[in-house]
Amino acid sequence: MNVSTPRVVVTHWVHPEVADYLAGFCDPVIPAREEGVFPPPKTAALAAGADGLIACMADSVDESFLSGCPRLRVVSATLKGYDNFDAAACARHGVWLTIVPDTIIAPTAELAVGLAIGLMRKVREGDALVRAGYRGWRPQLYGAGLSGAVVGLLGMGQLGQAIARRLSGFEAALTYHDARRLDVKAERSLSLSYGGPSVVADSADLLITSLPLSPGTRHVINAALIARMRPGAFIVNVGRGSVVDEDAVADALDTGHLGGYAADVFAMEDWMLPDRPAAITGRLLRHPRTLFTPHLGSAVDDVRRQMSLEAARQVRQVLAGERPDHAVNQP
Repeated sequence: MNVSTPRVVVTHWVHPEVADYLAGFCDPVIPAREEGVFPPPKTAALAAGADGLIACMADSVDESFLSGCPRLRVVSATLKGYDNFDAAACARHGVWLTIVPDTIIAPTAELAVGLAIGLMRKVREGDALVRAGYRGWRPQLYGAGLSGAVVGLLGMGQLGQAIARRLSGFEAALTYHDARRLDVKAERSLSLSYGGPSVVADSADLLITSLPLSPGTRHVINAALIARMRPGAFIVNVGRGSVVDEDAVADALDTGHLGGYAADVFAMEDWMLPDRPAAITGRLLRHPRTLFTPHLGSAVDDVRRQMSLEAARQVRQVLAGERPDHAVNQP
C-alpha cells in the first residue's frame, strides 16, 4: 500500500476472507483474534487518522468521537439496530453511516425460539443437575411448553415476523403489537392477532420482544406491564436491553410473579443512554430462573462472515465515491 491508500480501522476481529478483501482497496487495521475488540480509547486513537471505520455492537460513535476523526468518511456498522451510533452527528461531519439490515434476521429469530424453549423447559437447571451427578429420572424440573401457549410478540418488523414464522410449527396462539400494524393479509399468513402492549401482555404465557431502542420503546416492559401478565409467565428479550426495565424484571422474579427471564441483550450495552448501567444487575445474574447469552443473535460463523463482507463492501463504495447501499443518513 502506498501513502495515498485509504486507511480503514476494523474495531473487531473478522474472518481472513474479510481481511483479504479489505487489503485489496485499503490499508486495514484489525485486532488479532486474541484481542477480539479494540477498547474504546484505542479505537478512538486509531480512527483519528482513518478514512473508514468498520464498527460493531461494542462500539459507540457520537459527536465527541467524530470530532477527533477529521479524515473519516464512513462508519460501516456490522449490525442492524444502530442506536449506539449517532446518525445525525455523522451526517454533520460528512460521514456516511451504514448498516447490515437483513443477514442478522434469521439467526436472531432462531436464537429467540431457542431461548424460549431453554427457559420454559428449564434446560439450564437440567444441565446443572446432570453435571452435579445424575442418578436417573426423577419427577422434577417440570416446566412449560410452547404447544398450546399464548405467545405475545412485541415488535413485528422483519425480526418479529421471522420469529412468528418459526413459532408457527409449535401450535401456539400468537398475538402481537407494533407501532405499525401489519395488513390483514400478512396477519393471516402468520396467524397473528393484534392488540396494544397491555392487551398482548395480559394474555401471554410467553412474551418475546424484538423491539429496537428508541425514546418511545425504552422500558416498554416495566413493572406495570409485568404486573398485568399472568403469574408464572416468561419474557424473552432479543431486541435491545433497555426495552426492558431489568430491575422490574428482577423484582418480579423475586416475588415469583414472573416465571423466568431470558435475554441476549442487556441495558449495559446501550451506549447512547447517559444513565446506562455499567454492568448487568447482580440480582438477574444470580437468579436461578434466568437464561442468558452474550449477544449471540448473529453468532453463526457464515452469517458473521457475510455481515463483515457486506460492511467492508459498503466502505469500498464510499471510498470509491459511490452512495452506499444501506446508508441510514445523508452527509
